[in-house]
Amino acid sequence: MTTTLAAPATATQVARPRYEGANIRTWIGFKHFMYLVEEAVLDWLREQGHGARELFHSHGLGVEIVDCSVQLPAVLEVDDEVRAQVTHVTGRRFTVQLVVRRDDRDVVVLRGKVTVALLVEADAPHRADAPERLAGLAAADLTEVTGPVEPRTELPTGPASLLWSWRAPYFYCHFSDRVQHSGFVRCLEEVVDRFLADRDISVGRMLRERSWIPVVSRARVRLLAPAHMEETVHTVFTVTDVLRGTMFDGRMDCFVERDGAFWPVATATILHGYAISRGPQAGSLAELDPEVCAILLGADR
Repeated sequence: MTTTLAAPATATQVARPRYEGANIRTWIGFKHFMYLVEEAVLDWLREQGHGARELFHSHGLGVEIVDCSVQLPAVLEVDDEVRAQVTHVTGRRFTVQLVVRRDDRDVVVLRGKVTVALLVEADAPHRADAPERLAGLAAADLTEVTGPVEPRTELPTGPASLLWSWRAPYFYCHFSDRVQHSGFVRCLEEVVDRFLADRDISVGRMLRERSWIPVVSRARVRLLAPAHMEETVHTVFTVTDVLRGTMFDGRMDCFVERDGAFWPVATATILHGYAISRGPQAGSLAELDPEVCAILLGADR
């Protein structure tokens, strides 16, 4: 019989962001914020006495981040020591908070909501019931958590969209099978970069010509259905709105083609803007002029 988790349990982990994430000056990009969330969730499971390795080998279960939504109210830098606090809320839902210490005070750099599932893995060496404490996280497959998906006859492209198709490599996958959540986090970062370059407003150009650096204030990545190793993932990125002349909302939708139909496998949203990196206005948000707004929204296409 499936039971739910006991009263909310909290685990606190201390970590530092990876050096790889410091791409512009010493600031850390949004992808590595989300990596820290994933590591904190894995540490929460270890605190319950059942890490990802033990769950796979002893129970035939794979740990899956199904949905991760983050708000990033402050910057994170490469040498920051981060306290990550994970709290189970109910069912498969958790909250995560990342805090750093600056000028003798705590600064929250991330607030997040995460959905976690333990999925039955066909390639596991052994199969058993989930540990009693974690039974509420167990699921037969991904769609038991996310609900059924419906195929489309065509991809949702338009003048404010970019279509990018890529082969799902094994190093984006886990459990010998499917693209993991962090693989689609990488995908989101790359498709935004490709979109901006395609519009001739690449990150490098805006940095050189305007001293603008990318800023992400919120992001969410959700799995919908499995995308399997070496399948072609068709990714559509669309700018949906420009807000207050300083930020743009974007949406990513990922599909795989099977039997002549496009099946959704992941979706994401991101709120993106720019900060000024040099001069008297350094640190303030850049104003997106009408030309840039028109380019983002595809008005020139």
